[in-house]
Amino acid sequence: MIVIGPVLAVARLLLFMLIVLIFFCLLLVVSLFYKSTEKKLERGIVLRRFVIRVLHPILGAKITFYGKEPVASGLIISNHRSYFDPMVVLKNMLASPVGKKEVESWPLIGNVCKTTGVIFVNRESQLSRKKTLKDVRMVLENGFSIYIAPEGTTHLEPTTIAFKPGGFFLAAELGIPVIPIAIDYKNMDDAWIGNATFIPHFLKCFSKWRTEIKVSYLNPIVSDNAEDLMSISKKQIDQELVRFRKDWNLIDQ
Repeated sequence: MIVIGPVLAVARLLLFMLIVLIFFCLLLVVSLFYKSTEKKLERGIVLRRFVIRVLHPILGAKITFYGKEPVASGLIISNHRSYFDPMVVLKNMLASPVGKKEVESWPLIGNVCKTTGVIFVNRESQLSRKKTLKDVRMVLENGFSIYIAPEGTTHLEPTTIAFKPGGFFLAAELGIPVIPIAIDYKNMDDAWIGNATFIPHFLKCFSKWRTEIKVSYLNPIVSDNAEDLMSISKKQIDQELVRFRKDWNLIDQ
């Protein structure tokens, strides 16, 4: 029994990388049939959701969803626990996520992310943040959704930390809905914090049979006041995170 966990984790990692490799090859083939960049990205986003749905049972993810899944496009936001968050949120929703610049350099995964419309940002660079807002604006103005984690970093706090305001000002200006989503993991070790690197953390997280996750779709918010968008969505997410921990009897952790 002692060796089952590590063997399971390694097997899952190998399967994960194999599926990602096959997916990347498929994207290259698809790109031959679509000349416009917009069509390539649209196909890439749809295919990405399909692959995410294939990966979830392989990785042992058990997700409990609450609320009504939004159908309108907009600015999708959530709290931030792990690099796995986008795979959870985008299991059902079609969107271009905003991710940290470091992921772009990850072997294979970075290539797939770029090909499927992920927008990368270096949060330490003002120039990069401005370019990211410009790219996000273009996606939203074309009627597609963007997914961001406005906390900007992962952590273990029971509720959200301060939100970065950029996306909220853009949503207020464009008059598009902010769609809050709360996400949390039963096992706190699943959070990706500190100096953890991808492969060691992956092996630790997915050595267990099940990774239990709760997700709440909260009410979309429309306002021309960015501060209201930020405070209301933050409050909604915080309330759900507290409820999750009560459900799991983790309220004191």
